[in-house]
Amino acid sequence: MLRAVPALPVTYDDIAAAARTLAGKAHRTPVLTSATVNERTGASVFFKCENLQRGGAFKFRGAYNALVRFSFEQKQRGVVAYSSGNHAQAVALAGKLLGIAAVIVMPGDAPAVKAQGARGYGAEVVLYDRARDSREAIADEFVRSRGTTVIPPFDHPHVVAGQGTAAQELIEDAGALDYLLVPCGGGGLLAGCAIAANQLSPGIRVIGVEPAAGDDVTRSLRSGTIQSVRNPQTIADGARTSAPGALTFPLIMHHVHDMLTVTDDELLCSMFYLWERMKIVVEPTGALGAAALLEGKLDARGKRVGVIISGGNADFRNLSRFL
Repeated sequence: MLRAVPALPVTYDDIAAAARTLAGKAHRTPVLTSATVNERTGASVFFKCENLQRGGAFKFRGAYNALVRFSFEQKQRGVVAYSSGNHAQAVALAGKLLGIAAVIVMPGDAPAVKAQGARGYGAEVVLYDRARDSREAIADEFVRSRGTTVIPPFDHPHVVAGQGTAAQELIEDAGALDYLLVPCGGGGLLAGCAIAANQLSPGIRVIGVEPAAGDDVTRSLRSGTIQSVRNPQTIADGARTSAPGALTFPLIMHHVHDMLTVTDDELLCSMFYLWERMKIVVEPTGALGAAALLEGKLDARGKRVGVIISGGNADFRNLSRFL
């Protein structure tokens, strides 16, 4: 049963408004199927390929939906964002399209391809040490010194609403679903997709998927209180968040039915399987939902299952050592 929480910060109306804003700006990414995957799982599986989104990940949806709403003064002062990579590139790209100068605070160990991508879109990239520095404190210094506006990677209503359009499109294109599997870091994509899925496909079960080393949202959902993990060591760099947000947590408690976790070994096997069988480039975090299904974490036999492939910004130099 979904949990009753009053005055939720994001509703389906916000997602519908975001969809109108993103029309013609974000790609309507394809929904792919695979007879091989269906045979392996016993389910009818529909992959929403956000690895083919602008910037290589779903993050463009939320970033553009947030930045386009800036006032004239905010646009003049610029935006600052902190991210391990995909939100960084998304904010940089949205800023470039909207004429807003972007500063991106990234961990020094973020995949090089993501830092290069942010710089390629014209952003100023500031690197920090995960173990020593606070990315929020660095961003706050830019707010004080330059008057920039912070757009966090997940804990923002316009970001959540934008991310929810991925599930909206999936259900519009594939039809009603029994399950929806969504990668989860801080919960922005999961929360937005869950809102859309419950509205458009009544009776669906929305399940978030985290790396086993970073199971903060799983423990938070099951305990009913925000749980945290410090600097989780996982190949899924986009899910190395410490805790769900103050905004995403109540949305997840209300709209999400369950959480699953997968190990790095399971994640890598599933990611390479998608590369080989479906001929699409998927990054580790992007394969979280697929890994839960392919590794048998969910009995989906006879069901219609949606899977969000959240990103494709794979660092091949790093991942080649696992081949």
